[in-house]
Amino acid sequence: MKSILNQLKARRIALGLKQHDMFLRIGVSRQQYQQLESRGNPRLNTLELVTKGLKSRLMLIPEEDLATVQAVLAGSHLADEGAEYASAGQSNDQQPLSDDPWQGMLGDDE
Repeated sequence: MKSILNQLKARRIALGLKQHDMFLRIGVSRQQYQQLESRGNPRLNTLELVTKGLKSRLMLIPEEDLATVQAVLAGSHLADEGAEYASAGQSNDQQPLSDDPWQGMLGDDE
């Protein structure tokens, strides 16, 4: 798994941005941003600012949910688990996991 700093750099490059572009996006000089990417230990508010400037979100994912999140991000629709929900006689208001792969991930299901 890539470090957060490597992910930030990869995201910046994917957006076609240079390090000096971050000044206009978040108010951090090229030198400051270069230091952050190379060996930084940013404060949480700095990290949140940078992710916002990269049109991204900073999230904590519980380890027990990591495989599911990675599968969803990789494009898998978790068809096997969706079939399990269908065969378990789910209620009509609950979608199969394949239709809503984020179902229950944030603990907001009742």
